[in-house]
Parts: sequence; C-alpha cells; structure tokens
Amino acid sequence: MAGYDDRDGKIWMDGTLADWRDANVHILTHALHYASSVFEGERAYNGKIFKSRQHSERLHYSAGQLDFEIPFTVDEIEAAKADVLKANGLTDAYVRAVAWRGAGPDMGVASAGNPVRLAIAAWEWGAYYGDAKMKGAKLDISKWKRPSPETIPCHAKAAGLYMICTLSKHAAEAKGCSDAMMFDYRGYVAEATGANIFFVKDGEVHTPKPDCFLNGLTRQTVIGMLEERQVKVHERHIMPEELESFQQCWLTGTAAEVTPVGKIGDYNFEVGELTRGIAQDYEQLVRV
Repeated sequence: MAGYDDRDGKIWMDGTLADWRDANVHILTHALHYASSVFEGERAYNGKIFKSRQHSERLHYSAGQLDFEIPFTVDEIEAAKADVLKANGLTDAYVRAVAWRGAGPDMGVASAGNPVRLAIAAWEWGAYYGDAKMKGAKLDISKWKRPSPETIPCHAKAAGLYMICTLSKHAAEAKGCSDAMMFDYRGYVAEATGANIFFVKDGEVHTPKPDCFLNGLTRQTVIGMLEERQVKVHERHIMPEELESFQQCWLTGTAAEVTPVGKIGDYNFEVGELTRGIAQDYEQLVRV
C-alpha cells in the first residue's frame, strides 16, 4: 500500500475538501516542533461512526487542556466527518480528526498568536493487531511509565503523550510482540501503548483505574457491557505481582476494538469464554 502521503482521495482541512496529496502544512508548523496537537481515532461501521459525537466532544476537551480552542463546533466537525466518508466512498473506515497550532507569528514555546488548524481524514483499516484477535496478542513490558498527572495533561488525547508509546511499541515489535504494556509512575499496571487493558479472575473483571491515563471511550463501553451481563468490574490499582493470578486478558480501543491477549512478558493468559463473548458483543454493538 502507498504511503499515507501518496494516496488518492480527499482530506477535509479547515472547512474544505482538499486532494489527499495536497493536504500539507508548513515546515514551521508549531505542532511539528512543540507537539501542540490533539487528535481522535474513530471507526465507521456500515457508514456510521461509533460514538462519533463523543469523539468530537473529546477533541474539543483535549484542545482546551492544551490551551487552545478549535475554530469549528462539534456539529461542524460531525458534518465534516460525514463529508469525508462520502467524498472517499467509505462505509467501513478509520477516521482521524486532528487539531493543531499551525504556522504563524510565534515560533517559540509560546504560540498564542498562531492559528489553530483542523483536518479530518479517513481510510480503510483492518484489525489493528492482525490475527491476534483470534489467537491473543503477545505483549512486551515497557521500560517507560505513564507519567504523573502533575507533569502532563493526562486526560487529553494529545500527540506529545504518545512519544513514549512509540518507543515502547518499537521495542516490543523488535522482540516479536504486538504491543507493550506500561506501568504508571507509581508502579501500578496502566495500559498498552494505545489501548486500555482488562483482566479476568474467577469470573470477575479487573481493570486499572484511569487516574493518570486516558479513560477510553471503548473502555467505558465495555465496562457498560460487562455490567449488563452482571459481571463484577473492579476499577482499581493493580500491582505487577498480580499478573500471574489473572486467567484472561484483553485490550480495548477504537483501533484495537476488543483484542484478546495471550501473553504479557512471562505471564500467559487463555482466550477464554468471557473474552470471546465480550469481543463478539462489541462487534455486534458497533454494527447496529
């Protein structure tokens, strides 16, 4: 497949649909130098973006956390996403909305005088972890930790927060793994590089408390599904030594959807009945 800069199609930029190859920014764009950017990853199923409005609302929230305001309303963003899907003839697709401080009069750390830009692209994208959805993903354990909320805007979906995620995933892939699990600054289990994590023990579910990382929309959806099944869910701090006591594990995220995990470091997990059931229920839910 061609690189993401060399494809046919349309990308929505600042209110208009641009040819894919012409959707460019200047080299002195502030976000490129100082990570002043927020984004959303979304999936469309049968022409409908799952939890679309919640994603657009979170994009606005994330921008506020980085001290800028997106010059388009949630309704305008919703309309733009629909236009992008239609212009590219897509019904099942990944949708990426990104807002950033562009090139302008400021080129230092401060950039209040620079315009805020918004772009939306969409493309076909299959399973994020490939055949791991059937066999269970293999995860490395990252040397990097999710930082304290006192050091980053941890509840924003901000580009700069993914730097250590990229490093962690590169290291994991070099070891033949699909991804990496990260601990937080206190040593508790946190998340994978782009997905939240769940564990099963004796029929009950345990998932890290999202007090220093993103409380994903898919995570919230899956917790609701578990509660509907009357499965007990414990949102709590999880210590590393507890990993050996869990029987099942899965990841959740817009890209990951619900992906079983078969191995984390030296710890093994079965792709059990609850994991398979939640994955199937999620697949049905998003296609309603």
